[in-house]
Amino acid sequence: MRVILASGSPRRRELLQQVGIAYEVIPSDVDETIDEQDPVRMVEALSERKARYVAEQLKEANDKKSLSEQQVVVLGADTVVAQEGIVLGKPKGEEEAFAMLSRLQGTSHTVHTGVCLAYLREDRIYTNTFHETTKVMVYPMTDEEIRAYIATKDPMDKAGAYGIQGAFAANIQGIEGDYYNVVGLPIGRVVQELKKEKSL
Repeated sequence: MRVILASGSPRRRELLQQVGIAYEVIPSDVDETIDEQDPVRMVEALSERKARYVAEQLKEANDKKSLSEQQVVVLGADTVVAQEGIVLGKPKGEEEAFAMLSRLQGTSHTVHTGVCLAYLREDRIYTNTFHETTKVMVYPMTDEEIRAYIATKDPMDKAGAYGIQGAFAANIQGIEGDYYNVVGLPIGRVVQELKKEKSL
């Protein structure tokens, strides 16, 4: 199976490598603005938009014969942090990162990752879209601790302004659900869904 990752995320690349999935990267540059406010529907819609965009490019670039000779799947994903109905994406600057982390410290929140597997079959594309949700509890943090973490620049490209696998691990009280979902891709679920497809 030829796997295409429709993302430039180094964390998603590392997770695919970790479980031994060979892949190519074709980042999707679709517009990610969306009116949807529900975090689950939001990540599912955006992951499908990303996967379909790359799948359509591949379909246009290849003839039917080449697509029929190999199984091609495009993996699109989108992750958001949500708390009390507020969706927290990637911070646009240090002050927004500070506001997000101030909101998250000492409380719990949820991390939602939507995944779309877009399969190419000759002249058509069909999708399998799903999501995973993980609850994360964060220890109380002082303003100085938050500022020190922001100074590492680690929060700036991450939903909710933190990375669970980095220095912010010192502030994680616990989680309920898939750890890798918080990293950015529920890799176990992805593998199981790919296995289902191969058995069809």
